[in-house]
Amino acid sequence: MPGVDTSNSEKARSFVIDDKEKGIFLLDREALVSEEVLRAEVSNIFSKCWIYVGHGSELKKNGDFQTRKVAGRPVIFVRDAKGEVRCFFNTCRHRGAMVCTERQGNLRRFNCVYHGWIYNNDGKLARVPGDEAYMDSFDTTGLGLKSPARFEQYRDFWFMCLDADVESLADYLGKATDYIDLVIDQSPSGKMEVLHGTQEYDVQANWKLMVENSVDDYHLPTTHSTWLNFMANSGVVVEPPKDKDLVLPTRGFAFDLGNGHFTTDNVNFRGRPVAAWIPLYGENAKPEMTAIREELVTRLGADRARRVADTNRNLVIFPNLVINDGSSVTIRTFYPDGPAKMHVTAWALGPVEESEEARARRLDAFLTFYGPGGFATPDDVEALELVQQGLANWSDDRWSEMSRGMGREGEQLNSDEHHLRTFWRHWNKMIAGAQS
Repeated sequence: MPGVDTSNSEKARSFVIDDKEKGIFLLDREALVSEEVLRAEVSNIFSKCWIYVGHGSELKKNGDFQTRKVAGRPVIFVRDAKGEVRCFFNTCRHRGAMVCTERQGNLRRFNCVYHGWIYNNDGKLARVPGDEAYMDSFDTTGLGLKSPARFEQYRDFWFMCLDADVESLADYLGKATDYIDLVIDQSPSGKMEVLHGTQEYDVQANWKLMVENSVDDYHLPTTHSTWLNFMANSGVVVEPPKDKDLVLPTRGFAFDLGNGHFTTDNVNFRGRPVAAWIPLYGENAKPEMTAIREELVTRLGADRARRVADTNRNLVIFPNLVINDGSSVTIRTFYPDGPAKMHVTAWALGPVEESEEARARRLDAFLTFYGPGGFATPDDVEALELVQQGLANWSDDRWSEMSRGMGREGEQLNSDEHHLRTFWRHWNKMIAGAQS
């Protein structure tokens, strides 16, 4: 890059060149291909940050459980016999085998198939076969299933952290809680639930590219032109922007929420099951959606009701949780399986009071836009995989240019790269400690 020192000196290892006065922001593409960087991420990010585990509604009854990988760790997310939500490492204390191989279900106990050690759903060791072979001093009280160092929730969104000294979840989330509250406010009772069914797919690309893509409105008119044409042909008014230099059909903003969290905040145009009707929903949906809006106004007031129903948001909780609050509410996580591969998991979220018809509209939006076979996700996956393929040239073409919008005063547009820079600055700060 002309006029820029891109030597990336090892005396102060950094993966970004960030010069606000000159309007320069460059990302070293080694961050997207390196095994060494991935090891640093595991130790300094995924082992230090709060990582999303699951939603409390996935555990409706005592004994309900879900097994999944969280930050690469196999865990059991379970509601115990007394109704307490818990998280355990899915690892037998005897020889390390997984003690639960089912994806979900309802159990009083978890039975290790290797040597038969049995654990209650509160994690306590219940039985050791052939315990007479052990010495009298053998103490089983300390041999229950291990738990992450910290496990906390905000409004039924449960997170774990492997670092006992981390700040509280509430402090970590900070301003991001305002945007989680906008999701919860869609429910008259303040209770949302994860809907039946999970989307899972692999992407042959670095996990951080999914962070960028989840909030990058700059790519909308090029990558998702098929979807935009479909919406327009379905009677949805997609008005062009008034700003000559803005290439998007909506005007929205991007906000830094601290701790690496950020969000887009858009004027809605594509309909929302909560209370924003579009022709795709059909005339029969109008009365119910009118009633939903009236309930929102009565309960929240006109301004808050408009905020809930007439704007949509893509919220990123650092490092790897995205809550898409748009045409449906989608919870999405992703974790690296190597520098050039990630595993993505997504769930739909909706109010517990929702009617069958409203739920059907929500699920249709979840599948047709965000689903791995929908309008958006296949386009995004192809784009991200093309990026990763292009990065094979990283050592000869080292820097990604990410300065769009740096000179803009005041609120930052969602078509700029302000929010992407927010992520990379925080990521770089955390990785620098591992590299130094």
